Amino acid sequence: MTGSRAFLDSNIIIEVFSGNSSIADKIHQLSDFYISTIVLGELYVGINRVVNKDKHLKKLQAFLELANIIDIDQSTSVLFGEISAELYKKGKPIPTNDIWIAASIRQYNFTLITRDKHFNAISDLSIESW
Repeated sequence: MTGSRAFLDSNIIIEVFSGNSSIADKIHQLSDFYISTIVLGELYVGINRVVNKDKHLKKLQAFLELANIIDIDQSTSVLFGEISAELYKKGKPIPTNDIWIAASIRQYNFTLITRDKHFNAISDLSIESW
């Protein structure tokens, strides 16, 4: 992917933290990238569940120096409601945090970089699977 509209899902960031150099190389090729406060929260959940919390906090802090973090706002909430209703009608529920992520993708016209296939159930999302 080229350009600056890449939004990283938590599973991609976790791959980097786990030592996946091919994913890290792809991220380094991006001019910039985005995550949301929702993804950041997911990462903090993971950090609080591991034994060596300080080591992982340092990795996250270094990573955050490179990332652009976006917040959830009223516009995101409107899109969250639309996407939730769309998935309900299709009978294809996905985790709530991922609906918030999808709402951010639509709001800012990002390309979602993820390994989760359930995002495919949401229309009008640009998705790349790494």
